[in-house]
Amino acid sequence: MAEKVLKQRPVNELEWPEAIHPILRRVYGARGIKAPDELDYTLERLPSPWLLSNIKMAVTLLMEALVRDWRILVVADFDADGATSCAVAVRALRLMGAHKVDYLVPNRFIHGYGLTPAIVAEAMARGQPDLIITVDNGISSLAGVQAARAANIRVLITDHHLPGISLPAANAIVNPNLPNDPFPSTCLAGVGVIFYVMLALRAHLREQGWFIRRDEQEPALAPLLDLVALGTVADVVPLDQINRILVAQGLARIRQSRCCAGIQALVACARRPLETLTTSDLGFAVGPRLNAAGRLEDMSLGIACLLTDSLELAQQQANQLDGLNRERREIESTMQEQAVTHLENLVFQGEERAPLGYCLFDESWHQGVIGLLAARIRERVYRPVIAFAPHDSEELKGSARSIPGLHIRDALDRVATCYPDLLTKFGGHAMAAGLSLRRGHLEPFRVAFLEVLETLLDKEALEDVILSDGSLEQWDLEMAETLRNGGPWGQGFPEPLFDGVFRVAGFRIVGEAHLKLTLTTLDGRQQLEGIAFRCLPPDGFALGIKIRLAYRLDVNIYRGSRTAQLMVEHLELI
Repeated sequence: MAEKVLKQRPVNELEWPEAIHPILRRVYGARGIKAPDELDYTLERLPSPWLLSNIKMAVTLLMEALVRDWRILVVADFDADGATSCAVAVRALRLMGAHKVDYLVPNRFIHGYGLTPAIVAEAMARGQPDLIITVDNGISSLAGVQAARAANIRVLITDHHLPGISLPAANAIVNPNLPNDPFPSTCLAGVGVIFYVMLALRAHLREQGWFIRRDEQEPALAPLLDLVALGTVADVVPLDQINRILVAQGLARIRQSRCCAGIQALVACARRPLETLTTSDLGFAVGPRLNAAGRLEDMSLGIACLLTDSLELAQQQANQLDGLNRERREIESTMQEQAVTHLENLVFQGEERAPLGYCLFDESWHQGVIGLLAARIRERVYRPVIAFAPHDSEELKGSARSIPGLHIRDALDRVATCYPDLLTKFGGHAMAAGLSLRRGHLEPFRVAFLEVLETLLDKEALEDVILSDGSLEQWDLEMAETLRNGGPWGQGFPEPLFDGVFRVAGFRIVGEAHLKLTLTTLDGRQQLEGIAFRCLPPDGFALGIKIRLAYRLDVNIYRGSRTAQLMVEHLELI
């Protein structure tokens, strides 16, 4: 287990309106907020979609598709971002007059990732589309786009993944991560990109008199923000101001029960109240249930759940997704035990010093769950981790998770440049990536990966630092509500984390591996409740001792009762 180091966040002292709570002023300053208008989450603060490169080409193509009543096929990714992106595309296009819109999502076990030649062949077998729109994928689909164009199918790529050296020969590509793209953010999730494309299309249709000629009311796209919020949070993209606006607006709609039937049903399965839903609920309760379909079977079930307007049908589909999620957790638990055993055995294989990164493989591992496994092991060892699972008799699929300070896709790119025969394909982001290689290349890849880490990874980045927002002197429900409502919190804009010393007044183990705590302040005047998930009492833990905690103050809802609770992120004996 990697040692954690507790440090204080630097704080920018700024002038803030008195309406903003002093604690939030401190928190916002530590997150780089320089002016109160950066906390304005109204839709008017969103930048224009016309700033995106190639957006005019994309809109012209979509306009032609509507005028000529083309058959449109949306090709999605098999995660929550891909599912919500697909639902946004299909719903928006239908609202704007498209009559022949369908979707196709690759099965990760059959087709692999993205717009592949196999997906193009399946699309043609189902009835050749006139236009393929990729959502949350496509930027690396050179062969798939070539196959589609050869079959006289037009292709619009909407994606947010980092492009490679060569771009596919699509009719249009919209991706804020294209070189020199003038859009003011590179952090949009795939669902954010397609939402922006639909905003631009609606504006173009309005200018062309499309809705007036059809004697139709211009459709509102704000009702799709529930999907945008879910996909953005579930994909763990940085919550810059643009993404915070999208998430805040979508979350507000969900809390007011103005969300699609599928999200209502998924929230109900997660046993979370709609009216107090948080980004944490979206990321850790709703998103995983949607993701489960793509991990274990086919994401088509998840997309269907997000597209239906029948609450009864959505509940049936959400129940199926909930069952798949339980199955996923069981598979992940078994894989994690195997991975931990593998890590412990490394000491007896001569690796007495922890390597800079880990490449782990087991023949029994499930490729739909290796991303979660890599993330869990990364938390444990605080090193970049790549988990591999068999794809077939010849190929392995890998899922990589990184730590701050190492851009994992750049690391894979360096491996591919130095050893061009090792990787079959790869792609991703700074913190997460996917890759494929031949079975016989696993050990040479591991050696090459560690060589690259030696050149790219600063040793200081290996320090597992917990950044605290300082001390807190008020732990009541009012303060917990203030902090909760100060968001949306998430990746790149983390929820407030505080530290302090308390005395243990009581403790017990709940759910087999969670430490439930009763604490008092050192002066004994206040008693607090806390919980540390996946944490057992360390040696020397006893009643009456003093402990230092890093914690979040949150609202615990139990049987309709709301109380403040410390969510413990780190615990150390004093």
